[in-house]
Amino acid sequence: MKKIKKEDLQQAVYDIYDDYAHNEIDRRQFMNQLSVYAVGGLTVASIAAFLLPNYAQATNIKTDDPELKSEYIEYESPKGAGKMKGLLVRLAKTKGKLPGIVVVHENRGLNPYIEDVARRAALEGFIALAPDALTPLGGYPGNDDEGRTLQRTRDREAMLQDFMAAFEYLKINQECSGNIGVVGFCFGGWISNMMAVRIPDLKASVPFYGSQPSAEEVPDIQAPLLLNFAGLDKRVNGGWPAYEESLKKNNKDYVAYIYPDVNHGFHNNTTPRYDEEAATLAWQRTIDFFKEKLK
Repeated sequence: MKKIKKEDLQQAVYDIYDDYAHNEIDRRQFMNQLSVYAVGGLTVASIAAFLLPNYAQATNIKTDDPELKSEYIEYESPKGAGKMKGLLVRLAKTKGKLPGIVVVHENRGLNPYIEDVARRAALEGFIALAPDALTPLGGYPGNDDEGRTLQRTRDREAMLQDFMAAFEYLKINQECSGNIGVVGFCFGGWISNMMAVRIPDLKASVPFYGSQPSAEEVPDIQAPLLLNFAGLDKRVNGGWPAYEESLKKNNKDYVAYIYPDVNHGFHNNTTPRYDEEAATLAWQRTIDFFKEKLK
């Protein structure tokens, strides 16, 4: 079987995967559409395996890194869903209280990639909380296909309330300074935008390729925004001009970066959509932004 490289696949293949990852087509349609590109020694099975997440690649920071104190915590869901679970991470040795970051997953639950992002944030001197919106359904099931299916059954507003409750959990945590930001990816990017709308004392919001709030909601935003977009992401980027117009009209504090020639999900290092240069730059900008805004 031919070993696939990122450059072997046409952009259309990544677009098909994007449709699949965002529930616009089911698995049967995904495999059928890939069959058009199964040529030159490539098979449908090999293309699909190449596109799907490889969580062996997810761990930049070891789960038992001695510099970190990591634990799974629980907090109350405001929508009656019971206890929510989240990964809470901070430096093992700290002086004083730390600024906080809520880390919001994609549309598939708290997978190993997002847990690793929380550890990366903690190593930069923040107390990071990464909740699992699938907690009421048993939690992240161990694979993204099932995770997406489960997350589709939850109400988006209820999930937003659960992430807002994570902010409140950090707010009263004795190790947190009370200065809290949010970073989220894909679905989590939408959550990050909406937390900026809903939480007046949120100190900073960093959506990665997240869909936008309505023009009517923009006036309520108080938090400064750092927005990261993928240049090839037509689906999300289509809403950016109107969002930017509303931000300007309402004199909101924001900066936006569009990373050229990269796909939606470019920060996620477990799929071939990952772009190391863009991901590294976007993450450094994110950390610098939080260090400035969460002092």
